Amino acid sequence: MPTESLYETLDDRFRTGGCTNGDSRLEVLHTDSRWAEGPLYIPAWRQLIWSDIPNDRILRWDEATGTTGVFRTPAGHSNGNTLDRQGRLITCEQGNRRVTRTEPDGTITVLADRYAGKKLNSPNDSVVRSDGTIWFSDPDFGILSDYEGHRAESEIGACNLYRIDPVTTEVHLAAEGFDGPNGVILSPDETHLYISDSRAARIHVYEVQPDGTLTSGKVFAEARKGVHFDNIRFDDQGRLWAAALDDGVHCYAKDGTLIGRLRIPERVANITFGGPRNNRMFITASTTLYSLMMSVTGAPRL
Repeated sequence: MPTESLYETLDDRFRTGGCTNGDSRLEVLHTDSRWAEGPLYIPAWRQLIWSDIPNDRILRWDEATGTTGVFRTPAGHSNGNTLDRQGRLITCEQGNRRVTRTEPDGTITVLADRYAGKKLNSPNDSVVRSDGTIWFSDPDFGILSDYEGHRAESEIGACNLYRIDPVTTEVHLAAEGFDGPNGVILSPDETHLYISDSRAARIHVYEVQPDGTLTSGKVFAEARKGVHFDNIRFDDQGRLWAAALDDGVHCYAKDGTLIGRLRIPERVANITFGGPRNNRMFITASTTLYSLMMSVTGAPRL
């Protein structure tokens, strides 16, 4: 794939910031997913795991050998995966309508499956603060049909963002008013939380208070016509990268300006940074896991 067809510069900051100086082509790592999401690079394993939601499995790709295998099946129609500060796997299970933690011995601990006594819809993505606080999005994507979960009525009747208290383990409402809350990420300094609203085609940002409450919510970026966001990730220069489904991968400057994008041949669901130097972008797009070695480095893994 020629360089000019992979990178599209929409603002000079994309080019001068070095975003276009990486590989000139995408590398295909795996092509046997039905709908791939939730990529997570695990440095200790030198592996990437991701969710193949309709096939109800989590797959893993080994960096040293280039081989792919099954990490977990059934997997509760899992979606987003992340690590806590102890290196434990946090997974949003759409089918089981819960957020779980995989312990070092392989056992699974349920962190959240209800709010105010009602079943969650279908947890999608999560992020963990350094003190152990977890925020997770809860759209209804997994209960709309049996394709990515199990068809059911919403008991809560809304799609919200929730917070799990690290001390009491209680689930609190963190933010509401979303159409389809999806990707969630903290700024590298943990002072702001960003969340994409897929159906509303925008990314919101909130100030994070010491107790974990969110204030001063506002729109950080709105998608161009016909584009919908999925998950989001920061690089170490404070630029926000967003999986934009039919429009590839978008890159936003700190002021919310769309400065460039990566053209991807399939619908892009999720992205993450990984590799030994954290400068390899992994992209789950429809059936395929792609990677791109970049001149951009992901935000530090804390």
